[in-house]
Formats: sequence, C-alpha cells, structure tokens
Amino acid sequence: MKNDRFLRALRREPVDCTPVWIMRQAGRYLPEYRATRARAGSFMGLATNPELACEVTLQPLERFELDAAILFSDILTIPDAMGLGLSFVEGEGPKFERPIRTEADIAKLAVPDIGTELRYVTDAVSLIRRELDGRVPLIGFSGSPWTLACYMVEGGSSSNFARIKTMMFNQPAALHRLLEVVTDAVIAYLTAQREAGAQALQIFDTWGGVLSPAAYREFSLRYLQRIAAELPRGEGAERTPMILFGKGNAAHLEELAATGTEGVGVDWMTTLEEARRRTGDKVALQGNLDPATLFAAPDTIRSEVGKVLQSYGHGSGHIFNLGHGITPDVQPDHLKVLVDAVHELSRPYHTSA
Repeated sequence: MKNDRFLRALRREPVDCTPVWIMRQAGRYLPEYRATRARAGSFMGLATNPELACEVTLQPLERFELDAAILFSDILTIPDAMGLGLSFVEGEGPKFERPIRTEADIAKLAVPDIGTELRYVTDAVSLIRRELDGRVPLIGFSGSPWTLACYMVEGGSSSNFARIKTMMFNQPAALHRLLEVVTDAVIAYLTAQREAGAQALQIFDTWGGVLSPAAYREFSLRYLQRIAAELPRGEGAERTPMILFGKGNAAHLEELAATGTEGVGVDWMTTLEEARRRTGDKVALQGNLDPATLFAAPDTIRSEVGKVLQSYGHGSGHIFNLGHGITPDVQPDHLKVLVDAVHELSRPYHTSA
C-alpha cells in the first residue's frame, strides 16, 4: 500500500507523522459532492448507486492529502433494509415510514439478507477499493445498535428520545430483543463490508451520550462489546482493526478500551492527554478537534491543530480527526489548512529519541 499510516497508527506501530481523515469528509461542504448529489436526484439515490457512491468517496482525496477514505453511505441502511421505509426530508433529516413502536413490531424484525438488500453497499466497497488501488486504506462503517434503535423507535431524529427511553424504562426486555437483532445485523453487515474489501471498520455510537452511565452500560456498551468479541476480523497482521466512536462517551473510555477494539474515537469534550492516561495506551485514540474550529481563520486552525497534537504527545497511536463530523458550511480551503498542518506539525512527535 502506498500510504498505510492510518493502519499503522491504529495498530500503534511507528509512523512518520500523524495520519488524518475527517468524519463526513465526503459531504455537502464540497461543491463537487453537491453536483454529484444533484445528478443522483436524492441522497438515497446517491447512496444506493455504487458508481456514484465511489465517485463521492474519492472526491476529498483529490483535494486533500488524507490518509484514509471512508465508504460513502449512511448509518440507517440496516433499518431501511429491515423494511422501515427510510426517506430524507430536506431540512428535517431522516424519517421512517414504519417506525418500531410495539413488541409486535420488534417480533417482525429479522436480519436482512446483506447480499441482496444491501448489495449496493458491498458493491460500492469493492468498487472503491479497486479505484483506490492501494493509495490509502478504505474504512467501512455501521451505526451502533443503540444509535440505530434510537432512529428506529423515534422514527427519525429526536430532541429528547422520549419514545425509546419510555421503552427502556417500561419494556426493557423488548428493547433488548430489538438491540439483539440489530446487533446481529450489524455483525453481518460489517462482515460483508470486510469481505468486500474494507480495511478498517468504524462504529458510530452517535447517541450513546444521551444515556445515564448505568443505562449506557446496559443498552449500548453491552452490544458494542458483543460486536468487538464476535465480529470475525482475522488474526495477527491480517486482522482488520476497529474503531468505536461515541459522542459523549468520556465517562466510558476505560470500558471501551477494554472491549477488544483497536481504536476509540474521542469527542472534543475530553483532552487526548486525559483519554490517553485513562486508556493506558491500550488502544489508538482518534480525534478530537472541535468541528467548529474549521470556521476560524487559517492561523487559528493551525494553532488549534498544534494543541490537539500536543495534548496526545509523543509516539504513535493517534489518528487525527474532528470530534464529530464536518459541518456543511465549512470552506474546503480551511480543511486543507487542517490536513496540511497535521502532517507538518506532527512530525516532531514521531522522531525517535
């Protein structure tokens, strides 16, 4: 592979400089992405077309010296394949036509046939991997069981998660049945992505942070642990590394590091210095610049990049990223400043004594 910095850092092997990729790096802040999406006619039209998904996955690599590509898709492909009827309303986000509200709804759910219902995803992975031709590694991904269940029960985005929390308190056994089938689906889905060519896997637990510590352990962490233990990822040098990313996961860094994952994503509410101390260098850490930093002037972006690098300190095991996804109204030139600064400013942290 021409550039394996990302995989080496994820395995905590020596690198010449800190690798960087950005969550949602293929997205609306890029004019070329907006043009491809317009050609596709809709977000799902884009996501379900392997050729167009490949095109937008590669777009940011043409502009920026990124160290990894991430499959262009959506975390809600699994519930859509389960028959919930996904659509995206402009300005409102995702909606499900048939949300999960009763035990009878849960009883009807089954793990979708990945090779049929989600073939467009694995076809996109294969195509992207071929087009990358070893340039950088390809990351596959899924939503976490808890985060997927939030959307499935709420019927879309939510400000207070009242429906799923009501189910959690009043019908915990039913919610566990829902999370079990979703976990089975996530394992099957990520297995298929790996077989199609994904070289690393990330799980997005976007809504884990809305839970109390006890509820997080019972309804989110427990299923992340199952995925880390049961997902077949190979052995030794051939092992496919995994990153667990959670927004608002600061209270659980030690437990996440103990799951068997190779990497833990850290949001911008915790310093990498603290995260590294608490995880004891057991895992690589990914993050964790506040996404809003990209609205700042270029000199300020460079300065803030320097602070994140300093917070992690010397040695490998750091993958630079934002603490959450890039926002649509960022100027692309500002991301170039960030990417170039990471590579330039991180080199002194990787020189051997």
